[in-house]
Amino acid sequence: MSGDELADALALANGHRDGHREGRRDGHRDGHGEGRREDRSPGPDRPDRPAHRARHHDWPAARAAAARAGAGRRPETAAVPLDAALGHRLAAPLTALTDLPAFDTSAMDGWAVSGPGPWELAGPAGGCHGVLAGDDSPSPLPDGHAVRIATGARIPPGTTAVLRSEHGEVRDRRLRAPRAPQHGADIRPRGQECGTGDHLLPGGTPVTPAVLGLAAAAGWDELPVVRRPRAEVLVLGDELLASGLPEGGRVRDALGPMVGPWLAALGAEVTATRRLGDDAGALHAALAGTTADLVVTTGGTAAGPVDHVHPALRRLGAELLVDGVRVRPGHPMLLARLPAGAHLVGLPGNPLAAVSGLLTLAEPLLRAATGAGEPSDGRDGPAPRPPDAPLLGEVHGHPRDTRLVPVVQDGRGVRPLRFSGPAMLRGIATATALAVVPPGGAPTGAGVHLLRLPWA
Repeated sequence: MSGDELADALALANGHRDGHREGRRDGHRDGHGEGRREDRSPGPDRPDRPAHRARHHDWPAARAAAARAGAGRRPETAAVPLDAALGHRLAAPLTALTDLPAFDTSAMDGWAVSGPGPWELAGPAGGCHGVLAGDDSPSPLPDGHAVRIATGARIPPGTTAVLRSEHGEVRDRRLRAPRAPQHGADIRPRGQECGTGDHLLPGGTPVTPAVLGLAAAAGWDELPVVRRPRAEVLVLGDELLASGLPEGGRVRDALGPMVGPWLAALGAEVTATRRLGDDAGALHAALAGTTADLVVTTGGTAAGPVDHVHPALRRLGAELLVDGVRVRPGHPMLLARLPAGAHLVGLPGNPLAAVSGLLTLAEPLLRAATGAGEPSDGRDGPAPRPPDAPLLGEVHGHPRDTRLVPVVQDGRGVRPLRFSGPAMLRGIATATALAVVPPGGAPTGAGVHLLRLPWA
């Protein structure tokens, strides 16, 4: 019995099949062919293999390698109109180009008043519309006078306060109130929020709808942003159907519709999702001609007869940064640097295993590349951070590999979900996070770190 088989047998003895023994050697393709029988025969697209594969990274080390790869990318910046800036990150600090507000304004509908009152309504318009938002130069307000004013309107010179509509009463062109407002009441003074040149947001801040509103108010028409990494998804596998029900031994492609939006949620600009089947030549051509910063493949990362990712990378002269990770599901994932500088994340073909690959390799790479900071991966550093939440149920572990388990979080902790096999999406579709379970498993009540999903 090999070392891998012995480890899987130990996992079975612990009562957990580890996702139907992902990476088994029985020749079953199990979705995209993860764990297919190795073909050692050379061919035009399959040069002689080395005698052994590179040693797998442990899970924290794989995350760290992916973050280093992303941090090595030289970010491109551009000035883009506000309506195109959403989802990017600021390439420079955001400063105010004007005072906010730019002039004294009324905070309420009511009357601008001068003095303690009662007040005589000023001018023929005093009892009608008065001063509206957008009026440029309202007439000065003499002492003892009042004029109607709208929220956001410029305060007339001489105004001492704004009297709210519900607090005043007009009779015979005289405005009266039970008590006079305090000096400056309901007036937003010029520069109350910020002054010209004030620092509003640091560089690297995600551009959210609220940031767009602040930038517009502060006078910006375009924003300097870090361009999102361009990503391309290549879906591999002849057994995949793009529509309809599974038939004739073929299955629906679950990753094509999922991976692109997931990458977009992580900060990438997804330029294409292409289905290549099990075509070694098409895969080589796609990788050789890509203009993306990140290529993500689905399936074909193992060593079976139609697993073409490794041969294509060797033929291109790519550098393997991570070649397998000690994590379940998803251990055949890989990370490579293509000769032109783009990175490739090779995801296993099983759907939940592919999600594991996205969160293990693609997320830290994109976070580092977009300036989003270090991922929260639970690695022990000089000051290890405490676990995120306690488990509300026992999770069986793999003897030597980290497990990523879909969980739902509530006020008491996180509850492991039932459908957590490598080919299953039912659990992750309702999950709020993946729990990071160390080798050997974790009992009920044990603290675990969480990989939170981008939309949870």
